[in-house]
Amino acid sequence: MNYPLLNVFMTTVWVFLWVLWLMLLFRVIGDLFRDDSMGGWAKAGWCFFVVVLPFLGIFVYLVARGRGMGEREATAALKAEEDLKQFVRETAATGHATELAELVELKNHGDITAEEYERAKAKVLAA
Repeated sequence: MNYPLLNVFMTTVWVFLWVLWLMLLFRVIGDLFRDDSMGGWAKAGWCFFVVVLPFLGIFVYLVARGRGMGEREATAALKAEEDLKQFVRETAATGHATELAELVELKNHGDITAEEYERAKAKVLAA
């Protein structure tokens, strides 16, 4: 088995670059399908460009639409957070959800320890 250390290093670099490119590819394709401002043909064109000319397609997409990627991700995160808050508000009105919310708030403020929180949560859920 004759595989010099430099070859091991270069193989590691190539694997790292391949994984990095795959991450960028999935990020770009995810951003394409998340964007509501683009039509179907535009999305198909970008997908075709990214698949046919992978490296050039990814880099052109990042240059052309990179700023909007962050904005769309931030908007999606805010919407997800608001949806979660709305869900909690709706479910808090029924059942033991209000008790659990109070327990979480007590734990977050440091009024009770994690062990006390777990015990109280188990009691509420068992009831």
